[in-house]
Amino acid sequence: MDFALSSTPRPGGPNEDFAIGSAECVVVLDGAGMPKDLPTGCVHGVPWYVQRLGNSLHREATESQRDLAHCMATAIEQTADLHRDTCKVDSPFSPSAMVAMLRVRNEQAEWLVLGDGTLVLDDGQEPSVVSDQRLKAVASEKRAALRAAEPGSPEERAVHTALVEEERALRNRQGGFWVAAADPEAAAEALTGSTPIDHLKRAALLTDGSARYVDTFGLGDWADFLDVLEHHGTASLISKVRQAELSDPDRKRSPRSKGHDDATVIFARF
Repeated sequence: MDFALSSTPRPGGPNEDFAIGSAECVVVLDGAGMPKDLPTGCVHGVPWYVQRLGNSLHREATESQRDLAHCMATAIEQTADLHRDTCKVDSPFSPSAMVAMLRVRNEQAEWLVLGDGTLVLDDGQEPSVVSDQRLKAVASEKRAALRAAEPGSPEERAVHTALVEEERALRNRQGGFWVAAADPEAAAEALTGSTPIDHLKRAALLTDGSARYVDTFGLGDWADFLDVLEHHGTASLISKVRQAELSDPDRKRSPRSKGHDDATVIFARF
């Protein structure tokens, strides 16, 4: 598997995404940012968390013979243990992350998605898209209120805080949504599957900041998305998203909860 990756923070902020790859395995993480008025109980922060979880997950996936869900469970536990003595790792506001990963082994491309990241698999016909959308199914009233609030207003900030509080109360619970945090049992809730390598031509793993190309701005469909990656590169794809964000600063034409987002994408060829 050949791959290329780009990861760019939102303007003015730290990068809470993380990506790592090798010929055998590629991994993308999207850390869950927090409003400044909500304490996380962690002295390290989201970038620290996603970097350590991502490295641990890649190491487990390449060195272990176990399936990806078991690799994830181990990586979650290892990462939690790194700061269990200093931080409230079991707090619903502690750092967490979406994970998407792809591993090539025994002529199979094994994949896993946990949280609202996206995996696109292309067999040369119609791309298939895998994304865990359970987060978008919770706190629907506050989500609608956030969309209706004036961008940048005190009301928007207050509604965003209330939305995060309601979401986090449902994190890693039945009837809620599942992400990588401190509970290794969340790994069992991931979407998983495999595809014979000889059926695949290309694939992409991405955070929702990159998915804006299709989902938010409608710059093309998923086949177009893959074509941009293949012919122009991962950095070009993110640049197109940034240009679309800048062209709609008041978020009226393309409603979204924040003007910019961290954007990460890995493009793989087989």
